[in-house]
Amino acid sequence: MNGMAHYLPSGTVYGTLLNFDAEVQALAPQMTQPPYKAPPQAPVLYVKTANTWSPHGSAIAVPAAVPEVEIGASIGMVIGAEGDVEGFVLLNDLSIPHASFFRPPVKFKCVDGFLGIGAALRDAQEVADPAAFRVEVRVNGELKQSLDFSQLVRPARQLLADVGEFMTLAHGDVLMLGCGPGRPLARAGDRIDISAPGFETLTNTLVDTLVNTPVKETA
Repeated sequence: MNGMAHYLPSGTVYGTLLNFDAEVQALAPQMTQPPYKAPPQAPVLYVKTANTWSPHGSAIAVPAAVPEVEIGASIGMVIGAEGDVEGFVLLNDLSIPHASFFRPPVKFKCVDGFLGIGAALRDAQEVADPAAFRVEVRVNGELKQSLDFSQLVRPARQLLADVGEFMTLAHGDVLMLGCGPGRPLARAGDRIDISAPGFETLTNTLVDTLVNTPVKETA
């Protein structure tokens, strides 16, 4: 599967919240407050709809009213025909910054183009242990975040099993392992590079949303 140009999912892409230890620790005080009152007992998922998908190398338009967006670097498990993991892919789960962590509003997560998708899958057979994944985020070449996937609340195998207890993932679906805390911010004009050993670097550039100006008629 390596070398596949401009991979795009054939199924549904699911994001996972609160799957890094540090993310849970940072938000622990809020979890006991209304409306949540207790930490979630099952994986917390959301959907990145097909309108959000942006191939590697493409420009992603930022709405004019949004000064900055959050970068959500992650790795997605691509589901195989037997419900196993067929491969892994780098993802850039962009979001409009917001306070809600348990039920993120669709309007913040599903803006057009707000999911950068790595150019190629890494075959699952090449991966001895997803806990060894290390991801780096650079904005305009400057290192902004490092993620260690040995620090997951639910490691890859457990996350897949726990999600499988309440829903069936289909061949081609993608399930993110999660995004860490302290997500970097970026704005129009910035180049975002997400890299990890064994993966092709995922690159997207943020641009201003084009405003269509009416053409004046001449007499």
